[in-house]
Amino acid sequence: MTIALSAVIFDMDGVLIDSEPLWQLAELDVFHALGLPLTLEETHLTTGLRVDQLVEYWYARMPWPDYDNAATANAIVDAVVQRIMLEGDAMPFVMEALQACRQTGLKIGLATSSPMKLVNAVLDKLAIRHNFDAIESAERLKYGKPHPEVYLNCAAKLGIAATQCLAIEDSFNGLIAARAANMQTLVIPPAEQASQPRWAAAHHQFESLKRLPELLNER
Repeated sequence: MTIALSAVIFDMDGVLIDSEPLWQLAELDVFHALGLPLTLEETHLTTGLRVDQLVEYWYARMPWPDYDNAATANAIVDAVVQRIMLEGDAMPFVMEALQACRQTGLKIGLATSSPMKLVNAVLDKLAIRHNFDAIESAERLKYGKPHPEVYLNCAAKLGIAATQCLAIEDSFNGLIAARAANMQTLVIPPAEQASQPRWAAAHHQFESLKRLPELLNER
């Protein structure tokens, strides 16, 4: 199937860098210190949410004393940054995927719910900043994903119509955001979630970025 495509917009966590497990560990550390009996499985519920929304989500369900959203969010981000700088690795075939985008003449964007402090840590750790024509964070937007604004902003900065952008996501919240932005979508969910029927909302589902060049060549 031929698709009209002028840009590829990557999510960051779980697409460019294997940071979702690092997020989960950071969340467990911070929330357990606050007395919340959060489990590893429960952290999957907030994958793709902006960190302040993540904190708000758990406070609404398991309120704790002396609630300070900003302080808790900052503690989680600092813990993730520290873990990324120590042990962060690129997801499989990231470099090949970026090269394929360049070789096919596509613009490349980054649209993430993560704050710029974390974005900069990832781009520096992986040394891939030079690949991106536009980098957008939902950090200072009214809403993060699943709201589509960060994707729409990225498309606008690229100068490309949203309908001609392929958004690559690993989370359902991110997929909702990309679909709401009226973008074409590729989802690469964690292996243990890959059989869930909800991913049928995406235009394409792959196991990794390995097949991205093949998809781009169908343009």
